[in-house]
Amino acid sequence: MAMPIITLLILVLATPAVVYGAQHVVGGSAGWSQTADYSTWAAGETFLVGDTLVFNYDSTHKVDEVSQSDYTSCNSGNAIASHQGGSTTINLSSPGSKYFICPSSGHCSMGMKLAVNVVATSTTPSPPSGSTTPSDSTPPSTTVSPPPPPPSGATIISYTMNNVMFVSLLVSATIFAFMG
Repeated sequence: MAMPIITLLILVLATPAVVYGAQHVVGGSAGWSQTADYSTWAAGETFLVGDTLVFNYDSTHKVDEVSQSDYTSCNSGNAIASHQGGSTTINLSSPGSKYFICPSSGHCSMGMKLAVNVVATSTTPSPPSGSTTPSDSTPPSTTVSPPPPPPSGATIISYTMNNVMFVSLLVSATIFAFMG
């Protein structure tokens, strides 16, 4: 009886924690179409490494990932990746700017293009930009920083998975201690 339980616990401990990022439906309810304002939509979103972009569109559209210069000039001739079929999911696997256009004739120039800035999921606090020595005649000023944003869903899942792994490790250690 103890052997199947131990085997199960070892498998649980050996399974890597999977963190799922947020899913961003491009353009919201309008989808990937000529009626959406992608600059405004993207300004209201935060894109983190591990998130996905979901493009929903009809057969008159496609999705091309392009360089910044091709984005600016609406050139799809040097696409990094091209997608079609009505639904495309792009994994945001690295930080940096990503650029997407619709290569259908005239669509990009009419605003069917999206630029997103993907940020790393964990950041290291940066040191103050400059340090000053207060003078004898001026009292030091106090600056209050705004509270950090709430954790994303990916962060919460990561913490939960870490807790599950920790509890599993404790249970395994306890079982091994009683066995031997």
